[in-house]
Amino acid sequence: MVEYTCMKGEGLHVSIAPYHIGELWGLPITPTLLTTSFVAVLLVTAAFFIGRNIKIVPGKGQVAVEGVLYGVYGYVLSVLEDEKLAKRFFPLIVTIFLYIAIANLFGLLPFVGSIGVHGGTGHGGFTPLFYPPSSDLNFPLALAFVAFLAIEFAGIAALGFLKYAHKFVNFSSVIGFVVGIIELISEVARLVTFSFRLFGNIFAGKVLLLVALYFIPFLLPVPLVLYETLVGIIQGAIFALLTLFFIKIAATPHEAH
Repeated sequence: MVEYTCMKGEGLHVSIAPYHIGELWGLPITPTLLTTSFVAVLLVTAAFFIGRNIKIVPGKGQVAVEGVLYGVYGYVLSVLEDEKLAKRFFPLIVTIFLYIAIANLFGLLPFVGSIGVHGGTGHGGFTPLFYPPSSDLNFPLALAFVAFLAIEFAGIAALGFLKYAHKFVNFSSVIGFVVGIIELISEVARLVTFSFRLFGNIFAGKVLLLVALYFIPFLLPVPLVLYETLVGIIQGAIFALLTLFFIKIAATPHEAH
């Protein structure tokens, strides 16, 4: 996690030291953990109440939501070209998008980073209770790990363990062996690319807002906040789409590539 603050009289402060509120059963409690937990509870609560209000004869709001979901499902189905795979991974794709997008938007709210407690490991003795989740590398890394497991599971479920492993361990020829090693390296590298793509974009945006607030506090931050709102949603879509495309690649036989 990267700490960046702008305190009156102290100038800009950027540090790689993580915020640390306390511990629970020996596990560190960070503002990012509190923020992601709050967003998760928010999404589950919203899903619960929306699910309770589903009607046989839908209203305008339900029609709009169902239309968007059917459109997204149709796209997932067109990419995977397999109804069984589409039904299995559609909830995961949508959940990843909503979780990242809502977490990024939540991180732009005025009280995030400004409400906290005195103490902990924060700069100047102040530790926020909430913090933009994607600016902590642990958050995108955890999501990347979930996506990585889903991709591997999709490949094994679609092709079988031996056939899927043959993509990476191939002794039929020298070229096949080299290609398999390259495939294996690229498979593991997804953890890095997934994580740093999301982390880098959100972190850069927050630093940009910090600099704008410090030098031109009244005018410049407004369009930047609108821009970061769009970036936060786009980054959620990119993460979800990459997961979808990699699932398709994993579930496709090597000779069909």
